[in-house]
This record gives sequence, C-alpha cells and structure tokens, in this order.
Amino acid sequence: MSGLERIRSGLIESLRGGGTRWIVLGLGSGAVSGLAAGLFSFLLEVASHLSFGVLAGMPQPVPPGDDLIQVPVELAREPRRWVFFLLPSLGGLLSGILVYRLAPEAAGPGTDEVIRAFHRGRGVIRPRVPFVKGIATILTLAGGGSAGKEGPIAQIGAGLGSYLAGVLGLSARDRRILLLAGAAGGLGAIFRAPLGSALTAIEVLYREDFESDALVPCVIASVTAYVVFVLLLGGAQIFAVPSFDLISPIEVPGYLLLAAIAVPIGRSYISIFHRLRLWFDRIAIPQMYKPMLGGLGVGIIGFWLPEVYGAGWGFLQQAIDQKLAITTMALVVAGKILATSLTIGSGGSGGVFGPTLFIGGMLGGLIGFGGNALLPEMFPRPDAYVLVGMASFFAGVTSAPIGAMLMVAEMTGGYELLPPLMLVGVVSIIFSRGRSIYVHQVRDRFSSPAHLGDLTINVLEEMKVSDVFEESEAVPTVTPATGFRSVRDLILQTREATLPVLSPRGELVGLITAEQIRPVMDDHQLSGFVVAGDIAIPPVFVHPDDDLYRAHELFRASGCPQIPVVEFAREDSEDTGRVHRIAGMLDYRAMMRAYGRELAHRREG
Repeated sequence: MSGLERIRSGLIESLRGGGTRWIVLGLGSGAVSGLAAGLFSFLLEVASHLSFGVLAGMPQPVPPGDDLIQVPVELAREPRRWVFFLLPSLGGLLSGILVYRLAPEAAGPGTDEVIRAFHRGRGVIRPRVPFVKGIATILTLAGGGSAGKEGPIAQIGAGLGSYLAGVLGLSARDRRILLLAGAAGGLGAIFRAPLGSALTAIEVLYREDFESDALVPCVIASVTAYVVFVLLLGGAQIFAVPSFDLISPIEVPGYLLLAAIAVPIGRSYISIFHRLRLWFDRIAIPQMYKPMLGGLGVGIIGFWLPEVYGAGWGFLQQAIDQKLAITTMALVVAGKILATSLTIGSGGSGGVFGPTLFIGGMLGGLIGFGGNALLPEMFPRPDAYVLVGMASFFAGVTSAPIGAMLMVAEMTGGYELLPPLMLVGVVSIIFSRGRSIYVHQVRDRFSSPAHLGDLTINVLEEMKVSDVFEESEAVPTVTPATGFRSVRDLILQTREATLPVLSPRGELVGLITAEQIRPVMDDHQLSGFVVAGDIAIPPVFVHPDDDLYRAHELFRASGCPQIPVVEFAREDSEDTGRVHRIAGMLDYRAMMRAYGRELAHRREG
C-alpha cells in the first residue's frame, strides 16, 4: 500500500467514526453545495436573460437580491410575443428529452425526490442526477416553466452529499444525514437563509416530526454553502422590504383572516397539483413529450398573465412595493396554481418550493391590500401580508412551519414580523394537517422505513462487545499455508465455529467457518492440494469497545457465526501490514442471548 493510499484510507476511516466527523463532513458537503448553487444560479440567470430578453424581448423582473450578474448581451428591440408564448413548450421539450433519456428520477419536484431517497432509497441518489437535474431545471425555468429553483438545488445538493457518503463508504444512516446536509446547503445558498434552510431540510421529511439527528451537520453545511455562495456572487437579501413596526392587537384579526383563507386555497392547490399529475400519467404519449404539453398550457396562461412564468419572484417584489393591482394578484393566485401544476405535473424539472411561496405571497397581498382599501385601521401595513402569506401558505401546503417562518425572515430581513409569521403559520398547519404537496412525506419517524429498526438499534448501540464475549488466551488460528486436513481437524477438536487466518507476521487475512467446509468434510482428495488461504473469506473483526450494533451488521454481512475480537492492532515496523492480537471470539448466539436479556430487563424496569 502506497503512502498516498494509506493517508486516504486513514482519512476515510477517521470520517467513519468520531464525534467531530460531522463538522468535517458538514463543511465538505456545504462547500460543494455552495459551489453548485453558485454555478447553477449563474447559468440560470444567463439562460433567462437570453431567452426572455434576447429571444422574446420581454425580460422578466427580478428582485434585488437575485440580480447577481450583468449579462453583456443587448436585448431585443421589440417584444416577440409569439416567442414568449412558445418558450415554455420549447423548454419542456428539451428538459423532457434530457431527463427521460438520462435520469427519469430528475423529473418533477426535486424536494420530493430527496424525501423519497431518505425514507425509501437508503439515502442514495445516482451521481448523474445532480447534473441532469441542474441542466433540466435551467431549461425549464429559462423557458418560462412555472416552477422553482429551490427544490432542484436541494436535490442537487442532496445528490452531491449522497455521492460524498458513497465515496467515503459511510453507512446508510450516515448517508441519509449527509443527503440532508447537502440539501440544506443548497437551500441555504439559494435563499441566503442558512438557519431556516437547515431547519426546513430536517422538517420537510415529516408532517409531524423532525430529523433531529441531522440538525448539526445541516446547520454547518447550510452556513458553509451560504458563505461560499456569497463569496462567489454576493449576499444581498433576496427581497427589499421596508422596516415594520410590531403589530398591534387590532391587526390580529386580519392575519387570522389570511390563515383562514390560505387553508382552503392550499388544499385546493394540493388537490389540483396531484390530479393533474395523475392526468398526465394516463396520457398515452411518450413521457419525454409530456413536459412540452404542460409547457403549452403554461404558454396559453402566460400569454394573458405573464406573471405566472418562471419563478416570478420579481413580481413578488412588485407586490411588496405596492405596484400590482388587487385584481392582478387575484388572477395570479389562480393562474400560478394551474401553471405550476401543468409544469411539474407533466414531468417538467422544477420545484414546488418557490411557486408555493409565490402563491402565498400573492394571496397575502390580496388580503392585505384588499383589507387596507376597506378597513385601513385594521390593515395599516398591507405589504407585510405579502411576507406573512409566503410563510403561512408554505407551512400549510408542506407541513414545514418553522423552517418557512425563519426563511422568510432571513430572505427579507423582516424579523419584526415573527409574531404574525408564527401565528398564521401555526393556524395554517393545524387546519391543513394530514395533507401535503409532497407525496413521499410521512407522518413521523415511526412511519419512516428509515427508522423501522430504531428500537433494536438503540439497544444494541448501548451494549458493548466487551460485555458479551469471553476472553481467551489461546484462540485457535491457522495460516494461509495450513493444509485442509489440519483445518478440518482443528475445527473438529475445538468448540469454535470460526477460525481466524493469520499471515506469518500476524496480520488477520481471512476467516474459515465450519459451515464452509462441512459439505466437503470427508473429501480426502482435498487434503493434498487445498490450503486455508484457498477457502478463507475476507476478514472482519470487532474491538472490545465497539457497540453490538456494529457487530450485528458485520455478522449479517459476513454470515460468520463468530467474529474475532481484536484487542489492539499495531503497525509492523518491518512491513506495512498490521499485527493483530485476538483476545477472543464473539459468538452471534451469545450476543443475541445478551440482547434478549437486556430487552427483558428493560421491559421489567
């Protein structure tokens, strides 16, 4: 083994264990997610400028915090409305061909695929998915498809986190956590909201729970990605908002009215979204062409209501600035629900994250400005309703109130609005409980396939190998050159069911089990030419201070009835191999008897 390979092996081994590993892994996944988010945002802004500004001559407004670069390309002199109308179909066609030829799981909302991978996919996202998802989403959004970039960047970050876990050989549990850390990093960078994004990543998995084990790595990854993104493209808050005074008691009924209206509209949004997905599934045309059909529907809506194109956050800024008419906001709420359902329900690559915030903001503006026109003393700050509507509607539709509340506050700097954000978000989620726009979201940890073994795992993780195995001064061993007859005789003479195979210098190089040689125990023809090294399986071992859950996983993977217990291992000064001292053998049946006794003790207690 070369020096470089030994360093790499040592690094990977250190990252598999130890309390500080999540700091390193969180920093690594956050840095990669931040770079990916910066590249994605840059390419999306260039593509959107070219499609809307140069080809269609109808540039879309963007909020101040999303105007990150200046593209040195002149705009078209005159609007080309026919190009504007066809853009969603073209974007849907290109996106559909790319996705369904290379990575079908990149279709639809990115966040839902992250949730599915966590609960039912052992945290695995194929390495090609982040790249396909990024390009396909740029094609969809630059073409005017009604979707968000936040869900896709969450899937991109999650895919990079999953890939990193695979490279390091981490367990399924750790891979799931790194998956969430990558998603949190992507969201933290795109939203410029590190705390809210970290909480959203662990909250959106469940309707009534959190993935608390992932909180620390998600926070580290989100902050790291935010810093990287800011260094690359700048870090202004996405929306420019005025300062707000603390709400007075007379304003509370207005915010409760917003919650009361947001709940049924949120339910309708979920219903329309899922019904259109089913409808597109039943259409008898190739999958890759369905996003083009959805884009055609978006083009028809957008021809009369251009606010529904793309993410639409520039129009949210106009709503905050009181530049949109009340009737326009009312039409946009209905149009955006339908356009988003057409874009993503048809298999277009995009997220429901951004559109959900957009619909909520427009709904909040409709209530706030409408109320201000009728009862100005009860609605003194109608622009505040745009921000509160964003968080409350998202909370009700996705069952993620806390993350949404903090994200809106971080995106806008409107921390004075935390009381109404909390009030409206909680009311919305109470009356929307049990329904979510995310198909793969589950109720709580006990409903997740990822946590089916938690009760068993928790008990085994609290028990140590040293509590179970019997130490022995002379564990029977063989060398790779030991003949088959000697191996057979040793197994017959001892009570051990597994024989460690040690190299001449004392390195554990394999294992032989009685089960292996039982079928050929009486075959005397093997005695002359078969040696232990020919029949040994790869070695596995545990240390006395290892927990029994790790031992259980090694038993399950190797199929051995016994595993050597290595008290220590040191590097041989004359070679690069390891010298192992075998302190005893851990028996699977003895381990399970100890486990049963511990369970019985806990039940009695």
